Amino acid sequence: MSAEEYLEGQVILIDKPLTWSSFQAVNKLKYILKRKYDLPKKFKIGHAGTLDPLATGLLIICTGKFTKKITEIQAQTKEYTGTITVGATTPSYDLETEVNATFPTKHITEALILEATKQFLGEIDQKPPVFSAIKKEGKRLYEHARAGEEVEITARKTTIYEFEITKINLPEISFRVQCSKGTYIRSLAFDFGIALNSGAHLSDLRRTKIGDYSVANGVTPEDFEKQLQ
Repeated sequence: MSAEEYLEGQVILIDKPLTWSSFQAVNKLKYILKRKYDLPKKFKIGHAGTLDPLATGLLIICTGKFTKKITEIQAQTKEYTGTITVGATTPSYDLETEVNATFPTKHITEALILEATKQFLGEIDQKPPVFSAIKKEGKRLYEHARAGEEVEITARKTTIYEFEITKINLPEISFRVQCSKGTYIRSLAFDFGIALNSGAHLSDLRRTKIGDYSVANGVTPEDFEKQLQ
């Protein structure tokens, strides 16, 4: 591909590695493309929907004039697979923070798990995690959380189209979810723990699809660089 094609606009499907931030992935591609093609300083590049550092999978990166498509891509249905671990909660609802409370799990059966999923289908009210990038009073929620400040978080409407349990090996429950823009799978895991009369956190997450775009067609930043050589 030529420099002109990247300036004109491309959609690049990246399989984001674990522990990378979405910002790091965009910066890496920007560096690779600028070095390869001597692109102008104001070369436009951005991602269509953040993935947490502890999540892997599909990160859509748009270049040039295609950065105008970001809002449209972000609005599409997303699919995730992952693991919810029951019996313990964390402040961030995932493994970014340490366990802060433990709960009984002996009462949890397959029937209870499958019944609980029904509560989350369709339009639901969901509170974003306190460790999230949403802004409140000019600061991101995670900045308030790390400063030990109490913040009132309002619930938001979100839609879960499919919530399938793919494997039960307690304390781990594997799942596949299709959901609307703005859904926090970490919050889903936390709320699912409550629905099971226990506690839970998200221990693994992978984004597999955004609209018709699939991670099956994605490459790691490392492989993207190799393809350009």
